[in-house]
Formats: sequence, C-alpha cells, structure tokens
Amino acid sequence: MKITPQWVDQWRIWPRMIITLYGIAFYETTTWFMSLPDPTNAQAGFVSVIVGAGAGFFGIYVNGKTTPSTPTSSDDSWMQSDRSSTGRGDQRSSEHTDWEREHPDRRAG
Repeated sequence: MKITPQWVDQWRIWPRMIITLYGIAFYETTTWFMSLPDPTNAQAGFVSVIVGAGAGFFGIYVNGKTTPSTPTSSDDSWMQSDRSSTGRGDQRSSEHTDWEREHPDRRAG
C-alpha cells in the first residue's frame, strides 16, 4: 500500500494523533494537579486552560471533513418520514390540545 496525501486524509491520522496526545496531556495534568498538597489559583487556572483546550480539539476533530460529499435523494429520506407511522405524532398533538384547553390563559403566541 502506498501512503498518499489522500490516504492520510481518509484515515484522519493527524486529528487522531492530536486528540490522543491531548488525552495524554490531560491525564498527566490531572494527576499532577491532584497530587499537589495545596494548589494555588494559578495552578487551577492552568488546569482550566488545559481542559478548555480539549473542547476546542474535540470540536475540530468531530467537525473536520475528510472528503467533500454531495447528498443524494436517498441520503435524506429519513428526514421525510411520516410522523403518524410511529403513532406518537397524533398523541403529542392531542396532549398539547388538552393542555391548551385546561390553561387557556397560557397559550403561546
């Protein structure tokens, strides 16, 4: 197998490596902070920055795009399903109507 830029993009090597290294840094920082006898505000702030950076790394990892794709009509067929086929659509609307009848002064609008 030849390693090409497309192969690296497809397997998302860099994002996986970054999230793995972040996991190691997070673990080491957490164990270091918990072992401190009397942590200061600056040390707690440092840990907070490390934890906050994780949200950014995770967001980049999850929202990263591997290849552009164009949706087909079959891809979005789940969005066009009939709610009444589950039996819950009618039930919820009747519950909402009952609530409106019991509380006429609290209608949304």
